[in-house]
Amino acid sequence: MKQRSFLVAAAISWLAASTALLAAQSTGTRSYKWVDKNGVTHYGDMVPPEYAGQGRSELNGQGVEVKQYPRQLSTEEAEVAQQRASEDAKRRQHDSFLLTTYTRASDIERLRDERLALIDGQMEIARGSIDITQQRLSELQRRMRGFRPYSTSASARRVPDQLADEVVRTLKERDSLQVGLKSREQEKATLRSQFDADIARYRELTTQPAGR
Repeated sequence: MKQRSFLVAAAISWLAASTALLAAQSTGTRSYKWVDKNGVTHYGDMVPPEYAGQGRSELNGQGVEVKQYPRQLSTEEAEVAQQRASEDAKRRQHDSFLLTTYTRASDIERLRDERLALIDGQMEIARGSIDITQQRLSELQRRMRGFRPYSTSASARRVPDQLADEVVRTLKERDSLQVGLKSREQEKATLRSQFDADIARYRELTTQPAGR
């Protein structure tokens, strides 16, 4: 039953299309072609309001397509399209930067190695500072064992405020250095990944495909 209804609708649409095209040809005016929600193609001199946002084609008096009107995008689709266009623009800009800045892939590799070596130097200094801070902290902890509550001696005094403050400062300094070291490690990994991606992209841009 549904198939019969569809065939009837298609036949009616074809008849209307033929009529519209004949009328357009006789008057020299333009007509439109659009597809309804059931997938049936329609022709006419006006597109129904409910299909105004759908894709449609404009035909001349001979029934030849002269212009296409893409369907209107939803808000979500428009946002995706805008994001994609922005990403494409950034990629083209970065490609241009690679091609105008470097003459060969080895230039990028050399710069990568120099930048990574610089970070390695910073990390080495940070590790040395952490070791020194840890040694100072160990000495402060040794001194604190002579005071209450760390000492079991009945005559032991409570930890002096100055010593307690110095321990706190040293702990904060060590923690800060460790956070900085971890940040340098992450920076190194990110930098290496970015340079490796640039090297691969540069080779892709400068290597002609086979057979060309």
